[in-house]
Amino acid sequence: MLEKEVVQHRGFRNVEKDGEIIGFQVAIRQLGYRGAWLSQIRFDSVIVDGVEYREDVVTWTISGIEYTVEEMKTLGRVMWPLNETAILTVKKPGGLEQGEHEVQVITGHIASYIPPRMDTMYIEMAKRRPNTRKLIIV
Repeated sequence: MLEKEVVQHRGFRNVEKDGEIIGFQVAIRQLGYRGAWLSQIRFDSVIVDGVEYREDVVTWTISGIEYTVEEMKTLGRVMWPLNETAILTVKKPGGLEQGEHEVQVITGHIASYIPPRMDTMYIEMAKRRPNTRKLIIV
């Protein structure tokens, strides 16, 4: 079951590959009333303890498939279902230390009937109402 906040407690963890911690993950949900096509999602950053991670180090996993932010911009026929979380994976060698972290995700989405020039406005609005939570890495 999804929590009401965008940033979810469940899914916050370090990621290990071949015995080495290569980054961390955070799960988010949509606030909309229906799913969103991936090409309509606008991502700005994940901020953890004041450190900003941009699209060059973040991938999204939706319905078990991993996408770069750049790939998502072209996927107008792939949907992020409303009742699923998206897992944001941030590449950060060594991951995060155990303990409490302040996590903020700045993202939004546009609608097909809104002019494209408004894309930046959605990110600015998301920055004014940040999706921030304190989460713990065990």
